[in-house]
Amino acid sequence: MTTEQKKKKILVTGANGLLGQKLIDLLRANEAVSTYATARGENRLPFQEGYVYLPMDITSEAAIQEVFGQVMPDVVIHTAAMTNVDQCEAEKEACWKQNVEAVELLVAACRRSNTFLLHLSTDFIFDGKAGPYTEEAEANPISFYGWSKLAAEKAVSGSTIRWAIARTVLVYGIAHDMSRSNIVLWVKKSLEDGKTINVVDDQWRTPTLAEDLAQGCFLIADRQAEGVFNISGKDLLTPYEMALQTADYFGLDKGLIRRADSSTFTQPARRPPKTGFILDKATSVLGYAPRSFKEGIEILAGQMG
Repeated sequence: MTTEQKKKKILVTGANGLLGQKLIDLLRANEAVSTYATARGENRLPFQEGYVYLPMDITSEAAIQEVFGQVMPDVVIHTAAMTNVDQCEAEKEACWKQNVEAVELLVAACRRSNTFLLHLSTDFIFDGKAGPYTEEAEANPISFYGWSKLAAEKAVSGSTIRWAIARTVLVYGIAHDMSRSNIVLWVKKSLEDGKTINVVDDQWRTPTLAEDLAQGCFLIADRQAEGVFNISGKDLLTPYEMALQTADYFGLDKGLIRRADSSTFTQPARRPPKTGFILDKATSVLGYAPRSFKEGIEILAGQMG
């Protein structure tokens, strides 16, 4: 038996996204893994070595079957999704197709090939009345995005395949070739430009560094640990507190940061007021050890070049 055959074949969907990029970078450095990156359209990853890229539209059954037939993956880490909460509210059909129907197609493909499926989910399956949450907490989404992600979880957990669900919260990080900002970059740029910013102080989250989430996903995929795992940051903070920590780190003027009430912002989709996760299970079962938000800012600062 060759070493190539012994390697664990891990296929990642949504490889061009923030988490996808961090996962491929982590996996390609692992000698025991053969890494397959998939996304819709062309490869936008900033590195070319150590993995195979295959275009795959997760909403196309034929595309999924073709890639599965080619790769025969041992594990699929499903990160691809429509995650813009307000867009999901406005484009419900597209949201359902990408977030629910695509998952059903992947579950069917995993069943046929006896593949372990790790599905990414979100704190937005909760109403935010009783956070931070454990894995057993009762879901009660208050947005269409939240409903679509809960329906996807049910498609996975109700199936006969081997599966895990990694739930996460407010992922931040720096990705190559992506226009999307994050709270750290937004606060830093605004304050450097001398702008006054209004930041919400009545919502709580456990913000998650993308590198930590990738590591958590790998820990699940590597041991094919079944069930639901909370994989997020460990600090429960309001966006206002995150902004203050960012200003502190970069030595910027905190006087420009104003406390705001979430009711002053008009957004099509409702947000859960207090989520955040309790990480005891991931810590004890997987050895998951996320960085603090301050350490996360430091890592981003190092990546800004």
